[in-house]
Amino acid sequence: MAPLQRTRTRRPAYVAAVLTAGLFASAALASGTGHAAAVRAGEPPAPPPTAPTGVVAPVAAPAAPAPTTPPPAPPKDPANPAFGAYLDYGPRGVARIAELSRWLGGADLRVAHTYLPGDRWSNIEGLPGFLDAWAHWRREEADRLFVLNVPMLERNEEGVSDREVRGLLRRGAAGEFDHHFRKLAERLVELEVPDTVIVLGWEMNGITYTHRCGPDPEAWKTYWDRIVTAMRAVPGQKFRFDFTPNRGRDAIPWTQCYPGDETVDIIGMDSYDQPRGQSFDEAVSEPYGLQAHVDFAKAHGKPISYPEWGLFRNGDNATYMKRMLAWLDEHKPLYNTLTDYCPHGVWQCDDNPEASEIYRSVLFGRTDPTPKPTDPGPRPTDPPKPTEPPKPTDPTPEKPSNCSPVALGDWVEYWLGGKLCLRFDWWSRNR
Repeated sequence: MAPLQRTRTRRPAYVAAVLTAGLFASAALASGTGHAAAVRAGEPPAPPPTAPTGVVAPVAAPAAPAPTTPPPAPPKDPANPAFGAYLDYGPRGVARIAELSRWLGGADLRVAHTYLPGDRWSNIEGLPGFLDAWAHWRREEADRLFVLNVPMLERNEEGVSDREVRGLLRRGAAGEFDHHFRKLAERLVELEVPDTVIVLGWEMNGITYTHRCGPDPEAWKTYWDRIVTAMRAVPGQKFRFDFTPNRGRDAIPWTQCYPGDETVDIIGMDSYDQPRGQSFDEAVSEPYGLQAHVDFAKAHGKPISYPEWGLFRNGDNATYMKRMLAWLDEHKPLYNTLTDYCPHGVWQCDDNPEASEIYRSVLFGRTDPTPKPTDPGPRPTDPPKPTEPPKPTDPTPEKPSNCSPVALGDWVEYWLGGKLCLRFDWWSRNR
């Protein structure tokens, strides 16, 4: 079978800070008064890097609550495995967990999931302030899980050649990058989320990421071992490391990348509805597919997970949604998180109404089997009902007349809280 190349649009690459800062300064000097108009993007932007010197965010982010030690987690109910969704990379993703829970009739979403940016090492170490809201959410309840995807190499989505990847993997295997992961481990312990689930080097059997395994599987496995050893050496840590390939063979059989039971705690799988025309039964039975994943994990005495799953190449596929939810109920992974944006999702994406209805009906009131869905409830883009007081969590101010939005890049808009809108009718003030 030919390697399966996936080209999902996700987590766009880093935009040069110097160029963005120049645009920001030029727009500010030329326009005078500006207006920030918040917008909800259809595709989540990449987590923002540190702002360059001289660019000051006009609205300071609220300080995160002081860390408190989470109480010991009670034993998990195997009949009710933890689930959640990837909803956004930053604080909005945390806020939307409660919104999605309401849409699901108060279902208990026990998993929060985000990604560290892979553009440069300083961000892989944990962008200052980026993890605070997630850590606070985790500490609020004892049985919650915080799942963090961690790149193994910088420039992770920049199309680095196999030859260069091979050299980077060998440098990692020699210990050259250990200190970056120690810093990340120390940051997570300081935030009092030492039990974070680390999805390290995800989808390593594909060709999308610089941290892929194919160019040198032996060096990749040695490098994985070094990262895990470095992070486990930090006092106070209780991390669990999740080995998560793509479903199927992809560029290399994922079993050839498995580093060994000593440094793997969970065996995950990212499973999207693809390629075009594939049935769910084929996704189960294909080489290195869903059944092979379950069997491999059982043979190694490891729990399974599904950090990423959802729709893709076959559109609004209600059958895939129903069968995948049944698969999760049958095999009871430690956790699963739906990727909830278009084309994969069901709540923040209006393109999949039939699959959305299935997802909601199956998980509605999951903590109490008696409620049934009667009112679909507001989706993220719906206005509040007239009889209800508006409770916006992501307010979108009206754009004033004679005002033109200026594109400053995802991370600048993140710190601004929206797009910058500039008025060009200053000449009318003299009339």
